[in-house]
Amino acid sequence: MTHKLSDFYAGCRSRAVILALEEDRYTGDITTLATISPEQQGHAVIKAKTAGILAGAAVAEEVFRACDPGLSLSFSSHDGDAVEPGATVLDVSGSIASLLMAERTVLNFMQRMSGIATRTKAYVSKIAHTGAAILDTRKTVPGLRYFDKEAVRIGGGKNHRFGLFDMILIKDNHIDASGSVENALRKAISYRNRHRLNVQIETEVRTLEELAEALHSSPDIVLLDNFSIEQLQHAVAYARSVAPSLKLEASGNVGMHNVTAIAETGVDYISIGELTHSVTALDLSMTIAFT
Repeated sequence: MTHKLSDFYAGCRSRAVILALEEDRYTGDITTLATISPEQQGHAVIKAKTAGILAGAAVAEEVFRACDPGLSLSFSSHDGDAVEPGATVLDVSGSIASLLMAERTVLNFMQRMSGIATRTKAYVSKIAHTGAAILDTRKTVPGLRYFDKEAVRIGGGKNHRFGLFDMILIKDNHIDASGSVENALRKAISYRNRHRLNVQIETEVRTLEELAEALHSSPDIVLLDNFSIEQLQHAVAYARSVAPSLKLEASGNVGMHNVTAIAETGVDYISIGELTHSVTALDLSMTIAFT
């Protein structure tokens, strides 16, 4: 990752944290302002209520620091750790008012991210005996893509392109508008060369005929979209015989019921939109003790 791109990602994260806090408190937490003395100190504990993979600990620290740099944090669990019901994740002490203002934003980030990481880990475990990797998609909550994709990585998956700028990914509408897979790839390769872009080119194919067409133009990755298991087996065998180094991705209607069979066809990647568009949050709670 280039320094410029890493700065962009860091900026996405920081802006989202500040925006999340601003949308919650706006002109102030009037309930806390009305009932809690600014000098009152306390201690809070975040615990897991269900089993899963923890994600968002680093983000939680950033939220607490943004609310009050004087808060003292101690983590018992870290991103990527498996947690059981009742396990303590984080102890934080300091201003009660700051703890209350940060509470919901911290839990919102951690619960969603942990839910994504937990689901990703479940998929990764199903295909651990193969050479395939689980990929995310761009089917994320607007403004939260950094966190969704970070959670996938924490769960053992890999990140597909972050946005429209870091890969040329030719989908069905691009193909239809260009007239064919071959035309779309020719234009894409020309554009990459002309602008001296250091990006990969991937094209979707919907049939074995389109796969054969794609192989003539040497993309970096071919996306086999909505192929049956039998079609995937034929596609992988054919592609490996023609272009052994070509990376193959399977996508479309992937679930726990078929991900193992898909991985066993020999594809390199399996992209799953469900990881980030249908999240079941991991149940976490924060309890405050007053001093």
